[in-house]
Amino acid sequence: MARLEDLPLRDDLKGQQPYGAPQLEVPVSLNVNENTHRVPLEVAEDIIERLAKALMSINRYPDREFMPLREALAAYLGADLTPENIWAANGSNEVLQHIFQAFGGPGRKFLSFTPTYSMYPIIASGTQTEYVAVARADRFELTPEIIRDAILEHKPNIVILCAPNNPTGTPLGLDCIEAAYEAISEASGGILVVDEAYQEFGADPSVTAVSLLPGRERLLVSRTMSKAFAFAGARVGYLAADPAVIDALRLVRLPYHLSAFTQAAAEGALAHAPLMLSTVDDIRAQRDRIVTELKLMGLDPYRSDANFVLFGGLDEPEQVWQQLLDRGVLIRNVGLGGTLRVSAGTEAETSAFLDALREVLGK
Repeated sequence: MARLEDLPLRDDLKGQQPYGAPQLEVPVSLNVNENTHRVPLEVAEDIIERLAKALMSINRYPDREFMPLREALAAYLGADLTPENIWAANGSNEVLQHIFQAFGGPGRKFLSFTPTYSMYPIIASGTQTEYVAVARADRFELTPEIIRDAILEHKPNIVILCAPNNPTGTPLGLDCIEAAYEAISEASGGILVVDEAYQEFGADPSVTAVSLLPGRERLLVSRTMSKAFAFAGARVGYLAADPAVIDALRLVRLPYHLSAFTQAAAEGALAHAPLMLSTVDDIRAQRDRIVTELKLMGLDPYRSDANFVLFGGLDEPEQVWQQLLDRGVLIRNVGLGGTLRVSAGTEAETSAFLDALREVLGK
């Protein structure tokens, strides 16, 4: 049996590790920012009916342009979007991959502000796009000035702003997005991607980069159904942009990349969007509860508009992580010194985490 190092692997992949968080069977799993609420039964039954209908013609290729799904996504986002403004793929990671395939590549630069989503540099590497990492300000915040200066200095072809940011939860104002678009237009004529994977959990979900799309043909807004829609296992990500951008992404996608089952399931979920999103308020409440309780324990939670909380003030985060796991609670060590990150779960899951943490810390 061959070893990985025995294979003629690309030089830039040698020594790399695949992306992934621990997948462990534990009573309380709060480590990968999932929506821990199940899909409502009414929606599940409708999706099952749609899947059964799709099965009857599964011998045929699916709709290559997935127009009914694009229509449903455009209706969900509003803002006078049409299906021609919408793209979708197997999770927002594949959407991002399509973006890099179309607009990145050898001799081109991608810029983002760290710490941020760890898949960005991995996708950039896969397309041989140079990665420029710019540090965030104190407490992981960003300002229009920081963003503008970095873009004008490095002149990237692609900029990604994660709003709110993963893994820190940091909100991002529309003024930052406007500054980024102006700067990249001036510096390189490149594209700006705003990753809104957690947008529905924000204090004001109506504040979105989607509202900035008119007149900005190189602004792309990426979303996912994994989080607020509790659809992580279905793998559906999507994007809103100028129709010309969508045409560019169509050049690099694989044929029939969205299965008939994926399309049917996503259409079913979107048909019940208000019900699917009915848990968002509860998740926000549990997130805010976590922040309050962590402060009472003397810890330092960071500002979050996502469905998770990054918190500091830990002398030995690895030990705390293990002691929580020993008590059946799995959270995430994202590698930022003195911190851990926890997803906001159901009320019972959140209570289990808080009780376990108090026990570990002796609070």
